[in-house]
Amino acid sequence: MTQEVSIDLSLVIPVYNEEENIPYLYPSVKQALDKPGLSYEVIVVDDGSSDGTLAQLEKVHREDPRWVVLSLRRNFGQTAALSAGFDHARGEIIITLDGDLQNDPEDIPKLLELIKDYDVVSGWRAKRQDPFLSRRLPSMIANWMISTVTGVKLHDYGCTLKAYRREVVKNLRLYGEMHRFIPAIASWMGVSVAEVKTSHRPRRFGRSKYGVSRTLRVILDLITVKFLLSFSTKPIQAFGLLGLISGGLGVLISLYLTILKLFYGQSIGGRPLLLMGVLLILLGVQLVVMGLLGEMLVRVYHEAQSKPIYMVKKVLRHGEGSPER
Repeated sequence: MTQEVSIDLSLVIPVYNEEENIPYLYPSVKQALDKPGLSYEVIVVDDGSSDGTLAQLEKVHREDPRWVVLSLRRNFGQTAALSAGFDHARGEIIITLDGDLQNDPEDIPKLLELIKDYDVVSGWRAKRQDPFLSRRLPSMIANWMISTVTGVKLHDYGCTLKAYRREVVKNLRLYGEMHRFIPAIASWMGVSVAEVKTSHRPRRFGRSKYGVSRTLRVILDLITVKFLLSFSTKPIQAFGLLGLISGGLGVLISLYLTILKLFYGQSIGGRPLLLMGVLLILLGVQLVVMGLLGEMLVRVYHEAQSKPIYMVKKVLRHGEGSPER
């Protein structure tokens, strides 16, 4: 759902069963954003709450029309909630914030200052107020893994407090639980990323609903992200390479056994090595075929839906030099 850009900032806040936090969230956000010359909207996405969260948000909306309330039909998860907020955002800058009051809205000006020179600014909860073994240690491991695999070095991928230029998120399509990987996914555009230390406060009410996922889930999501970043437009280079390696090993094994049979008269029919060679050849053929099918799917995806395979940062023509944003 694309709307005309007419304001400076859209603040997107996903919430789920945060009835007790909403009355404190509103004045905190208002104090941080009511600055001279700043036009903004606050898009709160109620992710299918089962308590009185929606009623509290409706009360805030009646008091301040700048608060836009999106109520999802059921609990779809944080990725879907953020995606809904992005679709309805009208600001040139889009900032995401947790609704549990652990992120401090007073840190938003820090992000707004840095976003002038970067495309993505990520918050870093340097002093997290969470248990070490259950939350901080898994988060440290996940952040190291994501930074190493994707090449986008961040200390705190799990921090919801992030700022994006509009053109960064409007071309993203998020699925599953990919919200934590947005800076990495956006890196295919060649975006510039900065990180700033932010405050982190203990949760006052309720309990965490969007905690750090298990290590296994992070690994599976990370495999998906790595594939999308490296091979989303050229799957034959991933599957084809593995297929050539597998098929090549199978051919070498079969050639070795053939020489033993023809020149040395040895029996090869009962050797496990023969089965391995045949298996590797068949696996190699299958992988190459998968790569070709992937190439066909990629072309259908990009051509039928006019999906871009590049992003333009600036166009220089005679007498012009403004960025394409």
